Amino acid sequence: MTVRTHTPHLLARAGTVSALTLATLGGTTLAPGTAPDAEAASLAVRALRIAASKQGSPYEYGAQGPHSFDCSGLTLYSYKRAGRDLPRSAAAQYGHTRHVSAPSRKRGDLVFFSSGSGIYHVGIYAGGGQIWHAPKTGAVVRLDKIWSGTVRYGRVR
Repeated sequence: MTVRTHTPHLLARAGTVSALTLATLGGTTLAPGTAPDAEAASLAVRALRIAASKQGSPYEYGAQGPHSFDCSGLTLYSYKRAGRDLPRSAAAQYGHTRHVSAPSRKRGDLVFFSSGSGIYHVGIYAGGGQIWHAPKTGAVVRLDKIWSGTVRYGRVR
């Protein structure tokens, strides 16, 4: 007797699968026209995981990894390893993203801290009002609560 472990695929072939069934069994499904959104989401989640894997790495001004980082160096490194190039500075990264509102933010979006019209810091949104970032000299890459109300969000395309 052969035991099959790919139940979602069997159900899909039988034509009896729904999105709820697939989700319950660990499969995935895409609604028509959502492939670019799904691709961006998976890219963002990969970048987020890469940033989190650098926890404890020291802050170093101008550093882009793999062992030390400044804020935009961490985001640049994380997205590059996930498969997408970003500009070097936080301000240039902001200009390179699709801007999204706070209620629309998703895990893996970039969080930009601003003062006036300038961007001075960037991190990667981890959900729950927290970011992975390389904060300042003497600190390490870490997960922190977003501490400012003057932040902007950008989605890497």
